[in-house]
Parts: sequence; structure tokens; C-alpha cells
Amino acid sequence: MKKYNLAIVGATGMVGRTFIKVLEERKLPIKNIYFFASARSCGNTITFSGKEYIIEELNEHSFDRLIDIALFSAGSDLSKIYAPVAAQKGVVVIDNSSAFRMDPTVPLVIPEVNKEDIAKHNGIIANPNCSTIQALVAVKPLHDAYKVKRMVVSTYQSVSGAGKAGCDDLENCLKGLPPAKFPYSIADNCIPHIDSFLDNGYTKEEMKMVNETQKMFHTKDILITCTCVRVPVMRSHSESINLEFEKQFDIKDVYKILNNAPGVKVVDDLCNAKYPLAAEAADTDWTYVGRIRRDDTVESGLNIWVVADNVRKGAATNAVQIAEELIKLWEK
Repeated sequence: MKKYNLAIVGATGMVGRTFIKVLEERKLPIKNIYFFASARSCGNTITFSGKEYIIEELNEHSFDRLIDIALFSAGSDLSKIYAPVAAQKGVVVIDNSSAFRMDPTVPLVIPEVNKEDIAKHNGIIANPNCSTIQALVAVKPLHDAYKVKRMVVSTYQSVSGAGKAGCDDLENCLKGLPPAKFPYSIADNCIPHIDSFLDNGYTKEEMKMVNETQKMFHTKDILITCTCVRVPVMRSHSESINLEFEKQFDIKDVYKILNNAPGVKVVDDLCNAKYPLAAEAADTDWTYVGRIRRDDTVESGLNIWVVADNVRKGAATNAVQIAEELIKLWEK
């Protein structure tokens, strides 16, 4: 297999460093790798597979070299500036920000859900929002079997979803210090407010779930409503998902479908109090599903509990999986 040149943009951030860890673990065929960050980190070193590399400052000349794939996690503002620059120079950008997710010319991809859309890229592929990724890894195989008509999602999102500042806030608030990142202390608290509020009363985070799901499922027929809540958990998002299907289902078949679904691990042993937990999902790439049960208030309803590491599967690992699928396409 041919080896490829990769770059990581935003290499010193939480997701950037997780890119490095996941790339080391999954052993992509890498020839050369480059690390870009802000001027503040320029000149520092970073270790990848036992070798030290110098971090370069991201600028308009960063991609004046042969780079096949660039993993971006530097925020929307920088992605809007530098992703098109990289794409114009032949780099395929896999962007973790929200900058291009709803651009109709940019594929939005979860490999377990719609990897066929990768081939439609024009130099940029968008990574979905973390809460959407884990929800759809669990929901897509059920949608394929029974066709989702309506989806109600309540999220319990860890502070790492707000980056290092969110993690710092939890640690500091537990010490009695005032919050710096969140509008209220996150210690011993749940805050039903992630991202800014829109005119319809929903937050941007909640509408991401709606819009991204419809884009990746290639339909606006699914009715989706969502409430996103920040909780005092360091790592891993949890979600309560209520589904109403167009077709009838047998609950035994639901278990079979989820047990065979890519990326899914079913944890559902109520007699022994086994169900997905944020603490157990942390630092893994699985999407854990449990508390699987009928919703008897509608004709064909189902409740599931879904947990995943938001920094890994919800960000870094999903992007690396897209890179793997891209390389497979090139190798055909």
C-alpha cells in the first residue's frame, strides 16, 4: 500500500492531541506528518510514534508542500480561512469544526452511516457534531430497518465538549471558584444551555442535531427535536433517544440489529445493573447502547440510551476513520 502525507491543524488542542493518539493506534500508512498550531506553540515539539516533530505556525504557506490529507481542529474561523487554501493546493481537508457542515457542496460524514458520501468531496469533508455522531451510529441501522418517523433526543454532555476551558471550569468550580467558561457553576449542576440561543428558542447545538441528521440521512421527512444539557462529567456524552418508526418491530430483532451494527456495543443486562456509563465509555471508540425498551405510548416507539467518548468517536476517531475510508478509495 502507498504511504501518504498527513497534516494536523490545531495539533496542540484537546482534539488535535487525540488525533495523534488515534493515528498511532490505527496505524495509517503515513509517509510524512506535519503539525500546525498558533504562533504561541510554534517551535515547540510534539511526539508521534516515538519521533519528535517541530510544531509549525499555521499560515497561508503551510500547504506549499505535498500533503494528501489534513485533519483540522482549529475552530470555525481558522477553518474558513485555511481549509479552502489547503483544498486549492490538492489537500483533502477533514474538518472538525462547524464551518462547512451545512454547506451543500461539502459531504458531512460518519463512516458507519454514510461513507459513500466521501467520494463526493471537492477537497473538504466535514466531521459532524459530537452529539450527532454517537446518536446516528446507533440510530442509522434501526432507520434502515424500520424507517424513523420522529426522533426526540435529550443529551447529557460532558464538559470536555467545551474543550480545555470546559474541563478547567469543572475542576475550578468543584473547588468553589466562579465559572469562567459556562454561564453558571457546573459543579453539582446541570445547565440546559449549550451554544447560543436562536430565535426559535433552541440553541445552535440543538439545531445541529436536527440539520445534520437530515443532511446525512438525505431526507427532511424525519421530525427531530432536541434538548442539550451540560452536566458535571469530564468525558463522554450520554443521550436519551426516543424513536418512532413507520414500521412495526420485534424487540428481539432490535437487539440483533444493534449487536451487528458497526461501531455499536450493546450493554443491556438489567438484572445485573449493566448499561452504558460515561465513565466506562471514556477513552474508547465504541458507541454504547442500552436501556433498550418499547415506548408503548405510540404505535411503534423505542427508547434507547446511547453513550460515547465525545473527544474520540465524537471528534478525532471519526475524522481518522474518514481518512481511512478516503485512502481505501484511492487504493481501489
